Amino acid sequence: MINGADTAWVIVATALVMLMTPTLAFFYGGLVRKKNILSILMQCMVILAVISIQWILFGYSLAFGPDKGGVIGGYEWFFLKNVGLQPLEGQTIPHQLFVCFQMMFAVITPALMVGAFAERIKFTGFLFFIILWSTFIYDPMAHWVWAPGGWLFDKGVLDFAGGTVIHITAGISALVMSLMIGKRNGGASSPSPHNLPFAVLGAGFLWFGWFGFNAGSALAVKEQTVSAFINTNTAAAAAVLIWMLLDWFIHKTPTVLGVITGAVAGLVAITPAAGFVTPMASIAIGAGGSLLGFIFVTYVKKKCGYDDTLDVFGVHGMAGIWGALATGLFAVKEIGGTDGLFNGNPSQLPVQALSVAVAVVFAAAGTFILFKITDFLIGMRVESRDEKIGLDLSQHHEAGYTLMD
Repeated sequence: MINGADTAWVIVATALVMLMTPTLAFFYGGLVRKKNILSILMQCMVILAVISIQWILFGYSLAFGPDKGGVIGGYEWFFLKNVGLQPLEGQTIPHQLFVCFQMMFAVITPALMVGAFAERIKFTGFLFFIILWSTFIYDPMAHWVWAPGGWLFDKGVLDFAGGTVIHITAGISALVMSLMIGKRNGGASSPSPHNLPFAVLGAGFLWFGWFGFNAGSALAVKEQTVSAFINTNTAAAAAVLIWMLLDWFIHKTPTVLGVITGAVAGLVAITPAAGFVTPMASIAIGAGGSLLGFIFVTYVKKKCGYDDTLDVFGVHGMAGIWGALATGLFAVKEIGGTDGLFNGNPSQLPVQALSVAVAVVFAAAGTFILFKITDFLIGMRVESRDEKIGLDLSQHHEAGYTLMD
């Protein structure tokens, strides 16, 4: 039966997650050069529209529809046919509300990748690629991990709110995209963010929206909802402090950019574990995600020379991998129904490692193929002249600043 309190909470959580995509646009937009801020806003807002329609037409059915061999959902729910207001088995919210909640996850996942190829992608190629990526990578991965009958779901993989499905797939795909599209003119060294207050605003509202992201994934008002809520905030706070201290000790000064990057790393890390662990464990998970993100953003990226513009791989990919594995370490049966290694169930860690390996390989191979297809048919990178002018003018004939700025 439908429960009014559960329904009201998931409606609010859905709205919070929806807000995260335009908020992400401000986070990313403040970090790029001012001649490219509108292109970032445009890409995120268009993803919100395009993937919302894709999800209604066929994406939801592919991800959560009746299982076909553990690999993909069937066509039975295309165009939301047979998807009404009665709850799915085991749920207490209307089926269409579950569609909306999951839609917002499907929207923000490809939007995360925008930061990797910022300032140099052709809009037409971007649009075509995002539709392909959502259909052939996100939807199958969501089915494998979250849908009853999905082969990783049946193996007992724990991913409360998308560490594997969202952050690892987006982070790994971001790395592949940054390698294939090539470095920006002038190399991989980013100029200073043109508007850090925009980025701080974006990070703050991402933190706010993440309560819907994680606590909303309980799909009800219950003890696990509260656990996910407190763990989300605790992990983010721990991650902020770790990144700030690392900046302070290594670079001799704490930075605003470091604080907001650390916050996102901690939020990413706790996402798969939010409804499975204790608050004390969330401190360790958030701190670990921040430490790993700092190492990859500060050292590995520079050493390897790839141009992941806004560090999507270092923050989302690596913190997501840590969070998925940490779930297998810290999970508590009394909270989420399954123990991890530290609570007497060593078999959970290999299951989590399998999900990580599958996400990495599938996202990397799939992104490589889809990039090649899109580049052949449409082209992915703007001309050098257009890149120098900036994507705001060259791709959209608009500018977010005046010549007096």
